[in-house]
Amino acid sequence: MLPTHRRRPRHWVLALAVLPLTLAACGGPPASHAPSSPATTATAPGLRLVWSDEFTGPAGSRPDPAKWVHETGADGWGNHEWENYTDRPDNASLDGKGNLNITARRAPAPGTRCAVGPCDITSARLITRGTFAQRYGRFEARIKVPAGPGLWPAFWMLGDDQGDHPCQDPKCGEIDIMEQVGAKEADTVWGSAHGPGYSGEHGLTKDYRLPDGRPFSDDFHAFAVDWQPGRLAFSVDGHTYQTRTPADAPSKEWIFDHPFFLLLNLAVGGDWPGPPDATTAFPATMTVDYVRAYAAS
Repeated sequence: MLPTHRRRPRHWVLALAVLPLTLAACGGPPASHAPSSPATTATAPGLRLVWSDEFTGPAGSRPDPAKWVHETGADGWGNHEWENYTDRPDNASLDGKGNLNITARRAPAPGTRCAVGPCDITSARLITRGTFAQRYGRFEARIKVPAGPGLWPAFWMLGDDQGDHPCQDPKCGEIDIMEQVGAKEADTVWGSAHGPGYSGEHGLTKDYRLPDGRPFSDDFHAFAVDWQPGRLAFSVDGHTYQTRTPADAPSKEWIFDHPFFLLLNLAVGGDWPGPPDATTAFPATMTVDYVRAYAAS
């Protein structure tokens, strides 16, 4: 989610070559707590699960702090966003049914101001920086996005070589596995890769539209990237819709050869989706069934 107003203009990978890894955490096999997309890679030959969160736990409990770190604040995040990210359970908590709910809420805070106006919307931004990072593999989440103007849910990755502070500099690299902009393009999601000379609106991006025109908010969908040396393949529900290689990088500087960590967030407003309006219903919830990372067997 690099700073910009980005309006951006699937065969199934069953196995990966033997790939080098950098792991900061590992998990056991996924629990079968909820029906998964038929396109899940859980049984794909040539892959093994190395990290996951199935979000099992009591309703109202916080995301596992051994896996997720809250990023908080209301500085617009480089995109003139409206939300104030918090670590409160009412913005990020388990629902007791095997899901994580990331919820944006109207929360008037008299006398406070954010970078773009009153701090009257709260939400959550969760990252695995410091708990899990990996180079290469398959990264997948099954998510139901919210509906409404001005909402901007995302599942993405940032380069882990960023020193003491989070980095959204193109030299770190960014892989946007899924971004969606609410009612603006309800049947469309975007996958992107950003690096030096191809960041922001110049990123390597492509959209995927549901074949029947239904909005993504109607149901859960599995969003994934298969990452090999010199190759990024983006998919929705097992359908690969975009593959990128170093030949696509305008600067010819391919920076996707080091560990990346994961991010989940629900932004509100900003340069790309625009502001919420009177039809945007709050609370608005991004529901995450699972997040899984695989590596070559």
